[in-house]
Amino acid sequence: QVQLVESGGGLVQAGGSLRLSCAASGRTFSSDHMGWFRQAPGKERDFVAAIRWSGGSTNYASSVKGRFTISRDNAKNTVYLQMNSLKPEDTAVYYCAAGLPRRTIVVLSSQREYDYWGQGTQVTVSS
Repeated sequence: QVQLVESGGGLVQAGGSLRLSCAASGRTFSSDHMGWFRQAPGKERDFVAAIRWSGGSTNYASSVKGRFTISRDNAKNTVYLQMNSLKPEDTAVYYCAAGLPRRTIVVLSSQREYDYWGQGTQVTVSS
């Protein structure tokens, strides 16, 4: 059974940092692209960051570029999201996602490119 389990969320003051982790199990994810999405109350789920299987290529939403860093450890089947300089507008439930290798060009920011999703972890940034 494939599982993605996020951790590391919590309450932090504006300007602070958090590091989210996503532990994958049930199969090997080293060939998958991995991503983070978030959903704020009353809003749709949006793309945050993604990383290709090799770890050499990353993609970020403009709202988080320069503040967030995505990385992965294939040996541990884990992907991370380091979040610095947090703002109240970063408050959301953060979801980890994994996408199986595809023969077509993958648009990392599209939710349709991902096959497995975690349950989410809450991040709350106070002003």
